[in-house]
Amino acid sequence: MTTPRPLVRPARVLAAALAAGTLFATAACSGSDSSASPESDASSTVAERGLAAAQTTSPAASESPSDLSEEGARNALITPADIEDDWTQVRDPREWRDTLLVGSVDVAAFVDGQSDVQDCQRLVDALFQETLLGKPTGASAVTGFQQGDSRLLYQVAAYDKAELDDSMQWLSELPDACDQFTLTGGDAGERTVQVIETSLPQAGDNRQGLTVTVKGESNGDPVTLSLDVAAVQIGADAITVTNGGLDGADHDTTSAAVKQGTQRLQEVLAGLTPSPTPSGIN
Repeated sequence: MTTPRPLVRPARVLAAALAAGTLFATAACSGSDSSASPESDASSTVAERGLAAAQTTSPAASESPSDLSEEGARNALITPADIEDDWTQVRDPREWRDTLLVGSVDVAAFVDGQSDVQDCQRLVDALFQETLLGKPTGASAVTGFQQGDSRLLYQVAAYDKAELDDSMQWLSELPDACDQFTLTGGDAGERTVQVIETSLPQAGDNRQGLTVTVKGESNGDPVTLSLDVAAVQIGADAITVTNGGLDGADHDTTSAAVKQGTQRLQEVLAGLTPSPTPSGIN
């Protein structure tokens, strides 16, 4: 009587197939150099991509990176016509990192302080920086505007998608985590900071609006600084807006910047060059 052959377990078959695929990918990689033919390069790339796909479990890893170019980021910046009123574009808003004089008050120094809550400290550190959503990993462009005692900082940038998702989630949690906290240090003494959520136009894939109010004293006089903070995400790209001053934050201007700015970025990502915004927009 013939002894039946044992059945091969499916798991062993799968393991053998994966091992063969790994060996194929390894051989393709080790055999490639600067003199390799285009055909061998293509085979190596296909093998590597196939192996990476088999080993990857994170959805974010399969998402396309940003296609935003430096020229595209600049084209996506808003103009004075996008926000109307009497806003004047400034030469270099990056100078606001160190000093931002509004009347006799250095607003940048006024919000420079220490908080016992890490998330709140991160917000304070980023208000007049270009790091509200973290450090860009690709193209980035920034512009700024002033009107009386108000300042508006606007940025377009490309990020690591997973890190951008985390930053947007962090922003959404701030009204609860940092609804009210105290800043210490610096020449302004103790300042009370409040963070509330505000609404934004329906734009992009994800969006978050905040109003940050800082109350304290400067040169012995009471000071209240109000800032709108807004971020809109489109894939791995985003726009950010910081708008306000000692006379309060103009929410209509923030909404206009978000609405017009998102449209401009979407046009750039579609391969178009945004047309100049006509004056008198609605």
